[in-house]
Amino acid sequence: MKSIGVRMIHSLYEDGGEGSPSNPLKYKDQDYMQLKESLLKEQKIFCDETFPPNLDSVGELEGFTEKNLQQIKWIRPLELNPDAVFVKDGTSRFDFQQGHVGNCWFLAAVGVLTFRKGLMTQVVPVDQSFKDNYAGIFHFRFWRFGKWVDVVVDDFLPTLDEVPLSVSSTCGKEFWALLLEKAYAKICGSYKDMIAGNPPEAFKDLSGGVHMSYKLTTPLPDLWDVMNRAVQSKTMMGCGSFTGKKGRKINAKFNLVGGHIFAVTGLKEVESSGKKVKLVRVWNPWGELEWNGDWCDTSDLWETVRDEVRNQCVKEREDGEFWMKMEDFCTYYEEMDICCDSPNFVDGDEACLWNCSVKEGRWEAGKSAGGSDFSAKEFWTNPQYRVTVKAVEGNQKGDKNVLLSLMQKPDEEHRSEVTYHSIGLAVFQVPPKTPKGRLPPSLFENQEPVILSDFYDDRELIEFHCLDLGEYLIIPCTFDPNKTASFIITVYSKTEADLE
Repeated sequence: MKSIGVRMIHSLYEDGGEGSPSNPLKYKDQDYMQLKESLLKEQKIFCDETFPPNLDSVGELEGFTEKNLQQIKWIRPLELNPDAVFVKDGTSRFDFQQGHVGNCWFLAAVGVLTFRKGLMTQVVPVDQSFKDNYAGIFHFRFWRFGKWVDVVVDDFLPTLDEVPLSVSSTCGKEFWALLLEKAYAKICGSYKDMIAGNPPEAFKDLSGGVHMSYKLTTPLPDLWDVMNRAVQSKTMMGCGSFTGKKGRKINAKFNLVGGHIFAVTGLKEVESSGKKVKLVRVWNPWGELEWNGDWCDTSDLWETVRDEVRNQCVKEREDGEFWMKMEDFCTYYEEMDICCDSPNFVDGDEACLWNCSVKEGRWEAGKSAGGSDFSAKEFWTNPQYRVTVKAVEGNQKGDKNVLLSLMQKPDEEHRSEVTYHSIGLAVFQVPPKTPKGRLPPSLFENQEPVILSDFYDDRELIEFHCLDLGEYLIIPCTFDPNKTASFIITVYSKTEADLE
């Protein structure tokens, strides 16, 4: 496979600059190395005052009474198991299981993150231990709204009856996943603030990559090819099961948990009784409850394939992972998300090295939040960004060559308190020889936008488009005027594209 990737042209950081992967921001201004050196020198064990071991850090969990919450005790791993280790024989999706916190959307993303070893070491620094230079302090890294941040935590874990409240170690002694979850709970505000979410949010926070969402109820004709390219590109993939009555019916019949997020962990085409069958491998972060339909672990259909294929694929154990044919995957799951460093998997243009340009902005009510009605004079108070699309060698007319992303950056500290506005993008073609600087609405009086995106009240809007050669004006906006919020706008382009 040819080399693929993204070349950062204008971003919120330069390589090695503040907020880059090699120089992340210090969350809560906590410097891991300085804190640890001080603790070792003073022979102290860390207790994090910014995320203390108390009920405020847990939050009001669903299904827990006040009495249950009062029974929670914070215990360090070495007290839970004297043989505690940070990582045992490498990291794997089978190292952990979901607990009492409804954060399957995050844990499914962590499960597929373990396949991306380079990114995994960025998120989970491996030089951490409960033995050498132990001081009760650990750190993890997340991509947060354009920049990488380093998050420090102590190793106190919430427990009930000396069993971890949330994520648990499947072997009882490996704690990297439990502490990673705690670090993410810290940036969310509490464990309670991790409840309910979608894979794109976790994928983004674990990689900073670009994601695409697919409705499986009306699958693309080439969805299998897209997924194959995604696997080759070392992407992260997740899928969501149906909610409500349909979800309960499927769960009762096929053992698929309704309203739940799963990880997609593999693809394979096998020959069964002389016919080609496309199979998808799926993993439940509960670590149990597996599909019991065709091609499940105990299915007789495995007797119809070659012995080496069956031995390679079938593991008859309760680990939450199973195979199902592509048709069943699209029937019994509602949606799928793919996240990768570049958009190459979307159209199969493996040779393309995408350019990426990123800017921060803000809508201010009464100043720069003109809403979505481009015929209204207030519309032109919205922020403006100009981008030039140039020729791409081998690009055919009509090929999608620009991917636009608009991400809201909330002001609230607690994730559960965030209310996202309905956001979208309008794109206008700029007349030739237009001077630089902010453009007046008079230039566009007889022109409608070449792109007017759909509007969604999600954290991120992302759309793939075809733009002809020329200069364009991109206007990010909220559907209703006079909304205040910060945002990040990103343009991925198959040509060099300066975002101004």
